[in-house]
Amino acid sequence: MSTSTVTPSEAPALAPVRFESSPTAYRHWNFTVEGPIARLAMNVQEDAGLRPGYQLKLNSYDLSVDIELVDSIQRLRFEHPEVRVLVVESAVARIFCAGANINMLGSSTHNFKVNFCKFTNETRLYLEAMAAECGIRTVATLSGTCAGGGYELALACDEIILQDDGNTAVSLPEVPLLGVLPGTGGLTRLVDKRMVRRDRSDVFCTVAEGIKGRRAEQWNLVDKTVPSSRFKAWVDDHVAELSKAEGPRNRTGAGVAIEPLGGTYEENAITHRHVAMTVEDRIATITIQGPDGPPPADVASARADANNLWFWRAARELDDILLDLRFNRLEVGTLLLETKGDLGHVLAWDAFIAEHAENDWFVFELLSAWKRVLKRLDMMAKSIYSLIEPGSCFGGTLFELTVAGDRSYMLDDPDQPVHVQLSALNGGAYPMGNGLTRLETRFLGDAETLAAALAHEGPWDAMAAEEAGIVTLSPDDIDWEDEVRIAIEERASLSPDSLTGMEANLRFAGPETVETKIFGRLTAWQNWIFQRPNAVGEQGALTLYGRPERPVFDWRRT
Repeated sequence: MSTSTVTPSEAPALAPVRFESSPTAYRHWNFTVEGPIARLAMNVQEDAGLRPGYQLKLNSYDLSVDIELVDSIQRLRFEHPEVRVLVVESAVARIFCAGANINMLGSSTHNFKVNFCKFTNETRLYLEAMAAECGIRTVATLSGTCAGGGYELALACDEIILQDDGNTAVSLPEVPLLGVLPGTGGLTRLVDKRMVRRDRSDVFCTVAEGIKGRRAEQWNLVDKTVPSSRFKAWVDDHVAELSKAEGPRNRTGAGVAIEPLGGTYEENAITHRHVAMTVEDRIATITIQGPDGPPPADVASARADANNLWFWRAARELDDILLDLRFNRLEVGTLLLETKGDLGHVLAWDAFIAEHAENDWFVFELLSAWKRVLKRLDMMAKSIYSLIEPGSCFGGTLFELTVAGDRSYMLDDPDQPVHVQLSALNGGAYPMGNGLTRLETRFLGDAETLAAALAHEGPWDAMAAEEAGIVTLSPDDIDWEDEVRIAIEERASLSPDSLTGMEANLRFAGPETVETKIFGRLTAWQNWIFQRPNAVGEQGALTLYGRPERPVFDWRRT
């Protein structure tokens, strides 16, 4: 891990972060594709961090490295259907990855640290989803030190191959060295995914130098150790064999190039083609414009105009705005979601996607893009209200926004009737991190109401929607303005800390999964530890890392 010399009080102001990238702009990854085999070689440029004040030594990473990683995964999914195996490796001798840059963490605000961990977790889950959904096997090949977040990146791959050279080791040294926890799901993946025994995990997570060689394989910290003399040849042969396997869906034909979104970014607004946001008094209003017409006649037509497809662009634009809110607008505490457009067109697009997603990989990827952005919305540390008013088109995929949020208000006005409607995609295409759909989570323990909602044909008006449990409240036209205004003002007046904790607890009812554990522990434990003097105080372990002084701990346990 790299050393820290900058304290949070000295941190330079962070310029707005933008989340689009492309291989021609990569500074930290060598991305190559040769037939069915893709390679991502980490080659972090020390002086090309997201902001001044630290160097990304030893292949350590900051947010800019992960932004490029996300882009490469997305391009594998859309642009390279021929790929069957992804090899994640290092282009730097004797080092795989030293993990998150400690200098960067030590100089970052608390908010940035937590959001950084959340983004890296989402990125690793995206990598795992690619393997599960596309059948692209992921193999991490470790030659040299693999520490902290570097090992967590390897843990997100299907296989970990370690060079047995007496030097290469894996480690999660955050507890003994920094006084914090592995921030990218390392502890959860260790015991829940790789099923490393609890006692062995305890040893591993307190041995700063890590574990190497045969013991790493015996403890299931890696899948295979190979001597240096045979390492490259063994990996090449293994990857070539994996590349012959077919994935869960027939990924044939040409890929689809991903074009930049463009968009206009202003101090208090972002405007994309279909999704726009305005900010006022710590409240952000996000407006999603529905499609202006029905879907293409067939899949070939959709591919021919892929980057202009409403279904795909709207998902990408909403994702961009959510990330902007998370990193660039910390003071915003409440999101108001609105839609505008023709409900029938939205439902027609859903029918098109539902018809072709199972048999066409490109349409499946469109569906997966919405699944991903909806999960991002679930994880926003913001209060989320949906406002369903005249002209809204909260149907099918866009209806998921209302059940992803904390409340939904639907106007009951006989002179301006408003409707919502489900589609086939609401029945299982968009699972949450808990493995349930948002409607299953809403109606947990009430299978009868859930079944009635899914079986309902046609739209609901406001009163019927509230009675069916589809929306939270349906004020009439006399009470609408005051009731919505008061609800928003009250929410904005409450403690943001308690709201974040409350929302994270309430949104994920139902079963625990690796994903819910990762984010639940991040919200509770890492959020707490990142603020404790034992980690970030003047004499805390994270603050003093790389300096001659030893940390001073408050030994009282809570």
